[in-house]
Amino acid sequence: MRQVAIIGIGQTKIDEHWDKSLREIGGDAAFAAMQDAGMEKVDSLYVGNMLSSMLSGQNQLGTFFSDWIGLWKQEAVKIEAACGSGAAAFRSALMAVASGDTDSALVVGVEKMSDKAGRDVTAALATAADADYEAEQGITFVGINALVMRRYMHEFGWKHEDFAPFSINAHANAMHNPYARLHEKINLEKFENSSMVATPINLMDASPIGDGAAAAIIVPAEKVMRKPKIVVAASAAATDTIAVHSRKDPLFLQAAYSSSRRAYEMAGVTPADIDVFELHDAFSIMAALSLEASGFAERGQGVRLALENRISPQGDVPVCTRGGLKARGHPVGATGMYQIVEVVQQLRGECGETQVDGARIGMAQNIGGSGATILTHILKKEE
Repeated sequence: MRQVAIIGIGQTKIDEHWDKSLREIGGDAAFAAMQDAGMEKVDSLYVGNMLSSMLSGQNQLGTFFSDWIGLWKQEAVKIEAACGSGAAAFRSALMAVASGDTDSALVVGVEKMSDKAGRDVTAALATAADADYEAEQGITFVGINALVMRRYMHEFGWKHEDFAPFSINAHANAMHNPYARLHEKINLEKFENSSMVATPINLMDASPIGDGAAAAIIVPAEKVMRKPKIVVAASAAATDTIAVHSRKDPLFLQAAYSSSRRAYEMAGVTPADIDVFELHDAFSIMAALSLEASGFAERGQGVRLALENRISPQGDVPVCTRGGLKARGHPVGATGMYQIVEVVQQLRGECGETQVDGARIGMAQNIGGSGATILTHILKKEE
């Protein structure tokens, strides 16, 4: 297998883009990545998306975007893995380039969510849950995460306010990210007083959806002359039961544990070597569970990392350095690619006020459903 490097990245601001279509949003990110890479053509296109058929009435996104951006005749496919679609598309492209099947691939994660009513979006998102035993019973993803969070608090003795530093950190970092949706600092008082959604989850525990796209171009590492060179050191994926109640332990992300352990082994690193971790904080409880399953904290102690201010860009476990899902926004099928792009920015030293000093190894972890599909990627900087 050939070593693969990321040669170009691009992204759009996450927002309610009433003036732009699905194709324009995805196209903007793709063109930005090609410009950054100094390339006009690629051999293949991989699109990560979850909801286009339900919210935009459009399937066949591979050809849809290849036609729009002028990549005729090349291979082009859509990859779907719920909220993990972006990273799943990246992994598929990676396998193609690493195997020698193709010499360059453009990966675009894209989602447009603001053109439908909230109830329609909620129903569409619920299709990532177990249709028979979760969605059919009327429970939503915020409801599922609320049940998990309530049980976590009961088992380990944490209070709701103890989760506040996750959101406070995300919002503080998003202030310096022009592509983030929420540019507003919050404090403990605002966290505690925000509207309740599903007890104990309130608005400040939950990530906002939106329209957005992020993209990257990958090629064999030997062909990259640009310095620093950002190589893909590891790519791993794992699954768990689709329904949370079917798991042996609903408070442990087994797929995060499995994929991160395999990624560490592939990259030849340990959690202590990771300089920046872009985790999937769709809800604050997921941030704690991801830190624990990925080896950064003991069971039930993920919250402590945030309380001790260890997750800030100046801490020893920097997470969500560009705002995370909580403040950058969560256009579901695009989120995994935003994470990849943000790790590349950190390793290139392009993050300004939220730059992690000396960042050389970064990890991105993208979650589909309530931990049913989890993909972990590790990137390294080579001078």
